[in-house]
Amino acid sequence: MFLAAYVYIPILYRLHITSVYEYLEKRFCKGVRLLGSTVYCTMMIMYMSIVLYGPSLALNAVTGFTLWGAVVTVGAVCTFYTSLGGMKAVMWTDSFQTIMMIIGLLIVLIKGSMEVGGFGNAWNLASENGRIKFGETSLDPRVRHTVWTFLIGGSFLWTSIYGTNQAQAQRMFSLPSVKKAQIAIWLNFPCLLIILYLCGMIGVVMYAFYSKCDPITFGLISASDQMVPLFVMDTLSHLPGIPGMFLASIFSGTLSSVATGMNSISAVILQDFLRPYCLKGLSEKKATLVSRILAIFLGLLCLVMTYGVSKLGGILQAALALYGCLSAPMLGVFSLGMLFPWSNKWGAYSGTLSSIAIMTWVSVSHYESKIKPPMSPISVEQCNWNLTLDNTLGRYSIANETEEYIYPTGLDGLYNVSYLWYNVFAVFIVIIVGMIVSFATGFQDPKQVDPKLICPIFDILCPYLPEKFREKLHFGVNHKDKYDDEPATTDPVLLSDNPKTNNSSADVVS
Repeated sequence: MFLAAYVYIPILYRLHITSVYEYLEKRFCKGVRLLGSTVYCTMMIMYMSIVLYGPSLALNAVTGFTLWGAVVTVGAVCTFYTSLGGMKAVMWTDSFQTIMMIIGLLIVLIKGSMEVGGFGNAWNLASENGRIKFGETSLDPRVRHTVWTFLIGGSFLWTSIYGTNQAQAQRMFSLPSVKKAQIAIWLNFPCLLIILYLCGMIGVVMYAFYSKCDPITFGLISASDQMVPLFVMDTLSHLPGIPGMFLASIFSGTLSSVATGMNSISAVILQDFLRPYCLKGLSEKKATLVSRILAIFLGLLCLVMTYGVSKLGGILQAALALYGCLSAPMLGVFSLGMLFPWSNKWGAYSGTLSSIAIMTWVSVSHYESKIKPPMSPISVEQCNWNLTLDNTLGRYSIANETEEYIYPTGLDGLYNVSYLWYNVFAVFIVIIVGMIVSFATGFQDPKQVDPKLICPIFDILCPYLPEKFREKLHFGVNHKDKYDDEPATTDPVLLSDNPKTNNSSADVVS
């Protein structure tokens, strides 16, 4: 949140741009801008497919509604209101959907805690069985979850989401000043924590509930992504309307993410590809029509991509790995431009492409190697074996799986690196390769770089250093000029409250 609010968003906001990738053209060249836009569109289409698949699994598990019927229904609804209402529809529905998500999570947590004898009891049970590990401080990057993977890898992940992601940045651009954009980011911080903590606490309660009968091993469900819907039906199905409230909370998250994604991709395609090349001088009325057509096309593409997502396994890890492969390299190239005034366009090209290639190779190789991370003990000793034909499982319990896990070495060890480290490695590959290539092809003269494109990072991190010393740390970039703090767009349509203009393309790309 700190890095997004004080390093990245102020630079992008003050350039008065619509697409964040316009920055890359101003800092490097038009080709780097198009590369960034292409990577973003690819990533968001894949991400929307992942997000669409998750709740469809839930609907299938809770109601028996066909999986692909759910996918098509949700995709069609989201495509309809996004294409019809633009950014305004996305913002209003997001606000309502956030409330629905929190209510649904609270209901599941409270009722689940009552079923297991209180949250304290659930916590103790999970802790005794190796599910609570606050003290995991291993520096081995192959250890999936440690203090360092979350503090460092998680920081890079969320910085890429809040700092350089078009879907988030366009929300900041719609605010009247940089200060209010920063306040909005900080106000989001406790709300994000609430949702993340609620999800984690539900996980603890859910483990306590199924500690003696693992549903996957027993064969009640086929994927871990169906665990929470099963838990809801086991604990809340006797309460009229409550499972429906849970489904509403899950679909709220999906509709929010997919609508935001469609809206942001429409903005990027329209601003970075169509207007500069195919549709020069496009009127607002025609741009509105184009943006709606784009939203419909993206919705259909997202539905097609969902089939591939269904083959990936756990959707959460797939989503985070995707960010590591594509979103983190984008954070890397923005960082290269904002923090290293010596970098040039060749460094940006080579760093970005190298990072994407290496991280995609690692991610795909991990998937193909089928390497399983170490798991905490699970048990099936108290399952009702009459519910399944696979009674051979009833002959044993796997609660005492305590053999030490041996991490693979060599290339398999590289493929086994925690997915949260992908973000860190991706950013550093961009910066290291980018600076080496910039050196080989001739460094950019910092004095010739527009100071609005460079972040005075030491002024932010070390504001109490003597001014003369901080000026030396500007490395030749002139940061003395004051920035204006006007809205990030000067388009009168975007700033208007006239309802007649609310559905314009400018509303979509705000």
